[in-house]
Amino acid sequence: MAYAEGLAKNTQMSYLQDLDHFIAYLDQNRPDGDADGAGRSRPLPEEVGREDIRRYLAHLESTGKKTATRARRLAALRAFYRFLLEEGRIEASPLEHIDTPRNVRPLPSVLSVDEAARLVEAPSERTAAGLRDRAMLELMYATGLRVSELVGLMLGDVNLELMFVRVVGKGDTERIVPFGEEARAALEAYLERGRPKLAGRQTARAAERSRLFLNARGKPLTRQGFWKIVKFYARAAGIDKPITPHTLRHSFATHLLENGADLRVVQELLGHRDLSTTQIYTHVSRKTIQAVYDRSHPRA
Repeated sequence: MAYAEGLAKNTQMSYLQDLDHFIAYLDQNRPDGDADGAGRSRPLPEEVGREDIRRYLAHLESTGKKTATRARRLAALRAFYRFLLEEGRIEASPLEHIDTPRNVRPLPSVLSVDEAARLVEAPSERTAAGLRDRAMLELMYATGLRVSELVGLMLGDVNLELMFVRVVGKGDTERIVPFGEEARAALEAYLERGRPKLAGRQTARAAERSRLFLNARGKPLTRQGFWKIVKFYARAAGIDKPITPHTLRHSFATHLLENGADLRVVQELLGHRDLSTTQIYTHVSRKTIQAVYDRSHPRA
């Protein structure tokens, strides 16, 4: 176990078991030998090639091994072959250019265009709370704001004439996000007929009175409050799929990409620092494109 010196004892034992598993796999599955390994000597380390490693990883995945298990077994092999390199036993490691398995991020839940329309149009505009809820849902779907950004908006952050909001996001980074006519109409109705009624009951500090969205007591609406709003109207709109406030943000990004928006523009609108964070939405869009292709092409 010289190759595993410096590691915790449990890790050393795990690595040893992982190497034993790999060797047993080679005994049974190397393409140049019998299926049961009878009459063959165990392969030497220098005889193991990159394709052996690739086939082994494919075998682990096909037999249902979790990503963490596959990554650990690959780490054991890397440590072993790094030791052999340092000892001069081999000239090159078969693990060069072999990527470590990574956990796949789950695709976000996304509303269809029809579901999104039903959700944002669900609130009644006959009450102050309904006007507020319609404005919040319209604005979130129109801009893709994070929930914390939405409930943190101040009155001065909204420009109804030019139709944009000023948002201070993660790391105190500021961005300008446009919105459309539907969101402007909902905001105008809320500011004219809804917010004055909610603000009239408030006992909040003066600094809080300029918060855009208020609850029934005239205080700033919280993230938890908006979560309840989304859940309530999702049920009212007959949307059965799991939905959270973030679902509107996901839907905003996905619908833009499906209609031809540039990925970097969507990145800027969402306030993502890294383009790789935005790229998860391309997987959702490709899934939709594939479904349309399979449904539409005569020889699909």
